[in-house]
Amino acid sequence: MDSAPSTDRTGIGYLPHADQTLMKLVVTGPFGVGKTTLIRTLSEIPTLHTEEAMTVSSTRLDDTAGLPDKTTTTVAVDFGRLTVLDDLVLYMFGTPGQERFFPLWEDIARGALGALVLVDTRRLGDSFAVMDMVEEQGLPYAVAVNRFPDAPAHPDEVLRKHLDLHPDTPLLQCDARERRGSIDALIALAEHVLTRLPQPQDPS
Repeated sequence: MDSAPSTDRTGIGYLPHADQTLMKLVVTGPFGVGKTTLIRTLSEIPTLHTEEAMTVSSTRLDDTAGLPDKTTTTVAVDFGRLTVLDDLVLYMFGTPGQERFFPLWEDIARGALGALVLVDTRRLGDSFAVMDMVEEQGLPYAVAVNRFPDAPAHPDEVLRKHLDLHPDTPLLQCDARERRGSIDALIALAEHVLTRLPQPQDPS
């Protein structure tokens, strides 16, 4: 006898209900910005991670200035899932932030409906290459400022000007370790994406 997928959030329950809307989203941003942390914070299922310890060779390639506690890095993909209001399922795919992984980024982003770009105010310039790549892929995106304890705080209008954001692009501030603000950022992206999806035609 077939059984329906479990609605128990404490179980794994990977399969969604048939009446749920599924949305693939990319969580991206430069190296060390908190992508893995955000997905771990939000996912209702055990997350998939491809983190590896940073080696001497990788530290020569990846600028760890301002990241004294950074000892691992994502080398392929992070994956998690979040159900919103029981009828919208967000599949989160985290990408490596280093430029040498950009070809992999394109593969991960295939089929995605939007991207959440995490930025760090200590290293705003590192976000430009990632945002350019998101725009080249034609993905609608939202920007979430991950508030690190020692990071300078700036008003949203200053951040918008520095990041050259379109007025319609959502901009939020959150702590990737805290669930509430992280959920708000992801929901803002989902709402932004939904407003840009083709609307069904009225058969009449």
